[in-house]
Amino acid sequence: MSIRTLRTLIAVYDHKTFSAAANAVHITHAAVSQQMRGLEERWGLQLFDRSRRTPELTPLGRALVLKAREVVQAYDQMLPSVLGESGVSGEVSLGALPTTLTTMVPSAISMLVSAYPQVRVRLFPGLSNQLVSQLERGALDAAIVTRPYLLPARLDFLDIAEEPLQLLASQDIDSDDPFHLLTTYPFIRFNRDAVVGHMIESWLQKKGIRVTEAMELDGLEAISSMVFAKLGVAIAPRRAVQTNSPLPLKRLSLGPDAPVRRLGLAFPRDTVRTPVLKALHSVCLKSVEIGAFGEAAESGPPA
Repeated sequence: MSIRTLRTLIAVYDHKTFSAAANAVHITHAAVSQQMRGLEERWGLQLFDRSRRTPELTPLGRALVLKAREVVQAYDQMLPSVLGESGVSGEVSLGALPTTLTTMVPSAISMLVSAYPQVRVRLFPGLSNQLVSQLERGALDAAIVTRPYLLPARLDFLDIAEEPLQLLASQDIDSDDPFHLLTTYPFIRFNRDAVVGHMIESWLQKKGIRVTEAMELDGLEAISSMVFAKLGVAIAPRRAVQTNSPLPLKRLSLGPDAPVRRLGLAFPRDTVRTPVLKALHSVCLKSVEIGAFGEAAESGPPA
């Protein structure tokens, strides 16, 4: 029996089928089946009910999964617990929202690798729902996302910043009334597949505002450029970390009840990357405290 086999057993419990577990631990379906039969033979126990089309863990099998988690977590924490702060090392797979990739994320990663040269970050852009799904499958170590309405039970979430939504409009427009602008000018919509897109749509419906949709885009830079080109107005988050040279646009408050995006670091609760992720969260907070891209790297990592 190996730690790898125990990880496979846990993956079967978490993902319900051998096929899904195989994808999660990056082995074949046949290898999962072989490992599980090997466990049953080694322990002399029936861990799965194979009378059904999809094998299911028996009550005894589910009880053993709980113990397997404890063993795997203890194994994973052995080295970090001994190394302490020096455990901030190794490769981290980090997902990040497109709206953070030109300000907060580069600032934070710059400070992180400056303080801990032995850390290597692999970056994967995506929308919040996609990134959360990848976290659940074990494809990512962590992700900077908008907090979803329902956070999966196996994930933790550390707040980084709150970004109120605001109206973007051309400076050539005379009115500063966001409600008038939304009903008068074409609307450049934030992708509805994104959590922020859902927030915007819910707010518009709550306020009874009917917009004339012109286009639907993913990135804040693309949306801002369309507004700057006088192609319409848009609703977007007010960035916690600003660019050095933002486009000259009107940025109007939506009022005291404006929706707020909560940015944070999401990661699996049983992660072995705790020291690195704590350091990453710290530099993200430092980047927000500084508030402007380009200045974070010059100020150095947090003390």
